[in-house]
Amino acid sequence: MTIKTGDKIPSLTLKTMGKEGPEDITTDSIFSSKKVVLFAVPGAFTPGCSMTHLPGFVVNADKIKAKGVDTIACLSVNDAFVMGAWGKDQNADEILMLADGNAEFTKACGLEMDGSGFGMGIRCKRMAMIVDDGVVSHFAIEPPGGIVETSAEKMLELL
Repeated sequence: MTIKTGDKIPSLTLKTMGKEGPEDITTDSIFSSKKVVLFAVPGAFTPGCSMTHLPGFVVNADKIKAKGVDTIACLSVNDAFVMGAWGKDQNADEILMLADGNAEFTKACGLEMDGSGFGMGIRCKRMAMIVDDGVVSHFAIEPPGGIVETSAEKMLELL
């Protein structure tokens, strides 16, 4: 079942790239007592994700945070090394780059997509959500090829 507005974010551990290497980060620490904009992409360094989706959040990070958002987070079914390198490549200093390497968060939220035809295996569907104190207050999922309902500009409209 796909996560929806009103649902609580599942409690589990993701990875992020720290100064010494990959570090654990819990969803509870990310979302509890905070307003978070979380968006997910099918893959780091892929064209739509690198040319449109992540850059929109990088450019609009200050505007989004000015609307009371504590954290902007980008999630992908990639490892922490890839997410860290992608964040650096995209100058995403204001974005928390989350690695869901085993697709545990993706599966817990019912957001799996089969990218096997592209040699990518199981990935996360392109989505975005606004989360208030661990509860989803807005959720959008894109149809294949779209980056409209999950864009930074759309999140700004909704905040």
